Amino acid sequence: MEVLIIFLGLLLDRLSKVWALSSLKGKEGVTLIKGFFKLEYLENRGAAFGILQNKLMLLTLVTLVIISGMIYYIMKYKPKSKLVRISFAMIISGALGNLYDRVFYKYVVDFILLHYKDVYYFPTFNIADMLVVIGTFILAISIVKDEI
Repeated sequence: MEVLIIFLGLLLDRLSKVWALSSLKGKEGVTLIKGFFKLEYLENRGAAFGILQNKLMLLTLVTLVIISGMIYYIMKYKPKSKLVRISFAMIISGALGNLYDRVFYKYVVDFILLHYKDVYYFPTFNIADMLVVIGTFILAISIVKDEI
C-alpha cells in the first residue's frame, strides 16, 4: 500500500508540474475563482514559504536524510498503524517530488496560489507540498492517538 501511495503521489506531482511548465511558465496565470484561487507559475529556489533561498545542496541533503530516516523507521519498526504508514508514504512521496525538481531543475516548480483578493497571498505551493503537509497532519493525529 505504501509503495502505491508513493508512486501515485509522485506521478500526480510530476504530471501537474509538467503541465505547469508547459502551460503556465512565461504566461499570465489562470484564475479559477476570482479573488481567491489562481494557478500561476513560480520557481521556488528555497524551501517552505521561500526560506533558505539558493541553499540547493543543503535542502537536497536534508531531504535525503529525512527520506532515509523514514524508510529506516518503517523497515526497522514495521508500524502496525495504517495511519502512520499512510502518513510516511505521503511525506516521502512529496519529498521525492520536490527533490526531483531540485536535482533536475535546480528549483521547485510551484503553481497553486490561494489568496484573499489583493489583501493576503498564501505562499505558492504544489502537489508535493500538499502531500507533505497532509502526511504530517495525519502523522500528528497518529502521535496524539498514541499509534506510533
